[in-house]
Amino acid sequence: MLKIPMSSPDLTAADRQAVMDVINTPVLSLGPRVVEFEKAFCAYTGAAHAVAVNSGTAGLHLCVRAAGIGPGDLVITTPFSFVASTNALLFENAVPVFVDVDERTGNIDVDQVADAVRQIERYLPRKLEHARGTLKALLPVDVFGQPAALDRLTALAREQGLRVIEDSCEALGATYQGRQAGTFGDYGVFAFYPNKQMTTGEGGLIITNDGAAADFMRALRNQGRAPGDTWLSHTYLGYNYRLDEMSAALGCAQLQRLEAMLAKREQVAAWYSARLAELPGIEIPFIAPETSRMSWFVYVIRVKAGLDREALAGRLEARGVPVRPYFLPIHLQPYMVERFGYRAGDFPVTEDLGRRGLALPFSGVMSEAQVETVCEALRLELSAAG
Repeated sequence: MLKIPMSSPDLTAADRQAVMDVINTPVLSLGPRVVEFEKAFCAYTGAAHAVAVNSGTAGLHLCVRAAGIGPGDLVITTPFSFVASTNALLFENAVPVFVDVDERTGNIDVDQVADAVRQIERYLPRKLEHARGTLKALLPVDVFGQPAALDRLTALAREQGLRVIEDSCEALGATYQGRQAGTFGDYGVFAFYPNKQMTTGEGGLIITNDGAAADFMRALRNQGRAPGDTWLSHTYLGYNYRLDEMSAALGCAQLQRLEAMLAKREQVAAWYSARLAELPGIEIPFIAPETSRMSWFVYVIRVKAGLDREALAGRLEARGVPVRPYFLPIHLQPYMVERFGYRAGDFPVTEDLGRRGLALPFSGVMSEAQVETVCEALRLELSAAG
């Protein structure tokens, strides 16, 4: 039986050598590779500034700080995401104001965002730990590598004087109406965990056209040390969010191959879609017409309503095919229920997708034979389930 990993990084000898080249120098942090990585990302995205950090979560947090979001302030965002997009707000004791998502894409529903902007009181959580503040920003997430409806969201934000923090941690290389994800908002954030389109091991990066914000975030990532501060001087309350030189070197090497890696992931997704499109009992991913390029982060199917997803997942695991539920709704995480009083039924589309989503093994280094093995196991188990 073919071994099927859930995901695998796409690494070459040149990638490994780039890391070794740094290890063979005395400069492992605060060196030239981070600067090189940031410049390369500016060239790739067209952004004026890039700030490399040690995770996408750190990047989101710094954007929250740069946007001036603080205790009690309100930010409209999505409950259908990895928890980091909400946690970055909670770190500053801001209040995430959830609206439900589009049932086809899983991205934030822009009509509901517009309604929430007009009638924010209707969307506030049942209980708040802090006094209500001001609506400050939108934080859309480009779920699974597909951009949100960014043209409408940014237009709405401009009308209302709101900042936009675009969480593109899953969408590097995606385009919306021909424009790159991450470039629509005031800030865009990418992440490079090993299952992402490219990897630095751990790592993330912020892009922005706001030079003052970029300088501020660079200071915050380095314990609050601003330009002009001496070694032990710290103008701001900051964090150790630095990206090390080895990770940055790997990022530089990976970025040079990004288009080829994206194409390989597109091929794997196409193999899946061709085999699963007519399979009864599941839905394959929907690509919106406005998505001019999907950047495949994961391949998530939806099982039909009433099918026991957990039982199906268990049977697939027994066949050597690992799968994962994607996503578990943020508002139903225990700490969110305790803090804000959320209940099942609050966001029905998110909860439905959370019950039915199943991520299949996926990476750019999967072979067609491995994809066929996964699809055959799925066919057999769906047939057995009736």
